[in-house]
Amino acid sequence: MTEELSPAERYAAARIRAAEEATALAPFREMYEFDLDPYQIEACKALEAGKGVLVAAPTGSGKTIVGEFAVHLALQQGRKCFYTTPIKALSNQKYADLAKRHGADKVGLLTGDNSVNSEAPIVVMTTEVLRNMLYAGSQALLGLGYVVMDEVHYLSDRFRGAVWEEVIIHLPESVTLVSLSATVSNAEEFGDWLDTVRGDTEVIVSEERPVPLWQHVMAGRRIYDLFEEGSDHGGRGSARREVNPDLLRMAREENSSRYNPKDRRRGKMVREADRERERRSRGRIWTPSRPEVIARLDGDGLLPAINFIFSRAGCEAAVQQCLYAGLRLNDDTARLKVREIVEERTASIPTEDLHVLGYYEWLEGLERGIAAHHAGMLPTFKEVVEELFVRGLVKAVFATETLALGINMPARTVILEKLVKWNGEQHADITPGEYTQLTGRAGRRGIDVEGHAVVLWQRGMDPAGLAGLAGTRTYPLRSSFKPSYNMAVNLVQQFGRHRSRELLETSFAQFQADRSVVGISRQVQRNEEGLDGYREGMTCHLGDFEEYARLRRDLKDRENDLAKQGAAQRRAQAAASLEKLKPGDIIHVPTGKFAGLALVLDPGVPAGRSNGHRGQEYTEGPRPLVLTVERQVKRLAGIDFPVPVEAIERMRIPKTFNARSPQSRRDLASQLRTKAGHITVERRARGRAAAADDREITRLRTALRAHPCHGCDEREDHARWAERYHRLQRDTRQLEQRIEGRTNTIARTFDRIHALLTDLDYLREDEVTPHGRRLARLYGELDLLASECLRAGVWEGLSPAELAACVSALVFEARQSDDAVAPKVPGGAAKAALGEMVHIWGRLDALEEDHGINQAEGVGQREPDLGFAWAVYQWASDKSLDEVLREAEMPAGDFVRWCKQVIDVLGQVAAAAPSAAAVPPTGSPSSAGGSTVARNARKAVDALLRGVVAYSSVG
Repeated sequence: MTEELSPAERYAAARIRAAEEATALAPFREMYEFDLDPYQIEACKALEAGKGVLVAAPTGSGKTIVGEFAVHLALQQGRKCFYTTPIKALSNQKYADLAKRHGADKVGLLTGDNSVNSEAPIVVMTTEVLRNMLYAGSQALLGLGYVVMDEVHYLSDRFRGAVWEEVIIHLPESVTLVSLSATVSNAEEFGDWLDTVRGDTEVIVSEERPVPLWQHVMAGRRIYDLFEEGSDHGGRGSARREVNPDLLRMAREENSSRYNPKDRRRGKMVREADRERERRSRGRIWTPSRPEVIARLDGDGLLPAINFIFSRAGCEAAVQQCLYAGLRLNDDTARLKVREIVEERTASIPTEDLHVLGYYEWLEGLERGIAAHHAGMLPTFKEVVEELFVRGLVKAVFATETLALGINMPARTVILEKLVKWNGEQHADITPGEYTQLTGRAGRRGIDVEGHAVVLWQRGMDPAGLAGLAGTRTYPLRSSFKPSYNMAVNLVQQFGRHRSRELLETSFAQFQADRSVVGISRQVQRNEEGLDGYREGMTCHLGDFEEYARLRRDLKDRENDLAKQGAAQRRAQAAASLEKLKPGDIIHVPTGKFAGLALVLDPGVPAGRSNGHRGQEYTEGPRPLVLTVERQVKRLAGIDFPVPVEAIERMRIPKTFNARSPQSRRDLASQLRTKAGHITVERRARGRAAAADDREITRLRTALRAHPCHGCDEREDHARWAERYHRLQRDTRQLEQRIEGRTNTIARTFDRIHALLTDLDYLREDEVTPHGRRLARLYGELDLLASECLRAGVWEGLSPAELAACVSALVFEARQSDDAVAPKVPGGAAKAALGEMVHIWGRLDALEEDHGINQAEGVGQREPDLGFAWAVYQWASDKSLDEVLREAEMPAGDFVRWCKQVIDVLGQVAAAAPSAAAVPPTGSPSSAGGSTVARNARKAVDALLRGVVAYSSVG
């Protein structure tokens, strides 16, 4: 029985209720049909108290409620709220949600593509749009009270992360910042930085998933729990997590049944018994096919599911496999509803384009409840898949990891086929953070009692390693902030050089660097104590052993130096021999994967080899393109030629030879074998070692033998202590250099950028020149190259389609480089302009090297990529979608996305280019009639905005 409250207690409770009802939070809570979680209430109360907040919580836990409360406060107070997201798709989604709740008249949208009701009190936008508004001093910032930064953990992104820090640093002090992040392990550190740059900031961390997550492994027809029954699976419990012993046993059995070369020496009967045991084991353990997985989950009531496949082609293949297997997840009613929605959403697509886009195959999958979702799809198709999935009309989606980044598409089950993915450079294990992000989609709040993560069994799987991934649910937030040219001129224009430098030192990047110095300093102190102990251990009664050890090191270093010099000479000789090669030379590749006879197709010596280009082939010498006797066309590197090479024979290369044609390669390789297959190449004899005749080595050996410590009985024991002393001393010096290097790193980079821009007359100390003001309006990775092209009049006189082709080189980056074939580009003036752009980039590249600006550190201008020039030129020239995509060999989604990025930069070029009345540099094509760039850039935008590009609302 509940104890009755005293009158005083009832009065106190009534006062608390009255106080709560008088807050803005009370009516806000009534807008929702469910109770808010404690962490959401805590964050909302902090916001109402005037504090900024950082909310770190798992995916799908409802942290956007806090952002929506900021919107509620802004409307109540008659102020503005900007709601920023990292991607346009999420902006569109959030705009629709807020417009539905507050009315379309009160909500606006600003992305690179769309501008809807931009003067509204609530505006949803991408983070880049807000950054640009801050630098431009936009009038829209007047009356701004709140900024919500959704998915703020994006500031770790290598390419775009700096934008988040720019916004946080430059927002007016009067603006309250609401930062929403995935669960990160250093939220307190990030909160401390926000407290430093934004004032009073409350950090609210919730690690509790709203829907418990169960981890599984599917092997064969069975689904195993990853953890033993009774242990915590990633939900709300805190029980000890023990790996399922069945999985550990399966892994041991698989490992014991693997082939061993020593088995060849065992008896035939024993080997046969091993093979039989392996066959029986495989009868229980195999990687199930995609249709098997979906059918099993459907039977267990675990759909809808998202199956993550780290390959676009894999996603498309998975849908086809399910269709061929006859899977049907929708009944007739659902199928008709799907067709109705799809036809409504795609009504604006011209009928002639539907076949090109694979519409009918896509629709067949949707009607059966199966779809793919990846960046190569047409944006409209992706939006339809998302809508149907949320409605429950698509029950299995095969997606790349981009789906895990923000889009609201929760599922009951998430499937991971593999725990390895291509990171752009190599196949690497996914990180605990990536695993958390992917599996965070499992479990729909208010719908599912629990979510499920299913990992498919793969040969060689380590269940304990998987348990470690599943058990580490957080990852650290690391700043990727780097100053850029555009950032430098905008900062100097607003604040002057000195104040800009101070602002950059308040970045999260510098904050983290300064904090790391504390730990390094402690390590230096410990090392110095260790050095004292090692010095004592190497003490010798016969003399100064430190001096003796130095002689030994000098001798070893000299021998190593001579060996390196010899290797360098051999490499130089090899490079010189490669420079003499001509197309048609037959050579013998001495080593490497492609050792043997090869025909030189292209010597690979870059034109203008002395122009200072970095990142070119010539940093490692020539890279000849060859045809091997195995019919492979490959570009070789210096590492394949440790010794000089010379032509052993010559043969003619037919003009009709096509490196991409298998038949063409087969025919030429056959001629190569006939011509030179009988020739035997003699191996070169190695010369006398340089160390044998070196005077310095002779001197050091004599001094070593004459030293008193050379005769010590404990010499080698002392030498071991001396070696430890030397290694620890070297490590300590490196730590001291790291301390020095981490202090003021961002400001030093800014100084180098400032010096380069001063040399180019963009800046004069605190003054921004007219050239600098033009650069301030150009955002993007190749901002300085774009500005230099405008300055030199490179694009004057180009047609709109030709200008679009040139601008594409500033934004496009091929997913995989293709060294074998040069990209196709438009001829005439466009080809000349593209060549001039590459020439200007080479000059800038050399200048960056002179100023110590390193592209490997994320600062500087990469080489323009001409791979999209022909496709965008064709599209701007009004060619059909079928013709453009067939020649470009590019998915429709990629084509649309790159077109939108070209349109975005064309808009910047139109704004930054000289007016029509301005006279471009003398000698440019239109010096008599004023600049044509701005006008043609706008015409190019109009020419590109048609068909699939125009009706795709999401870029």
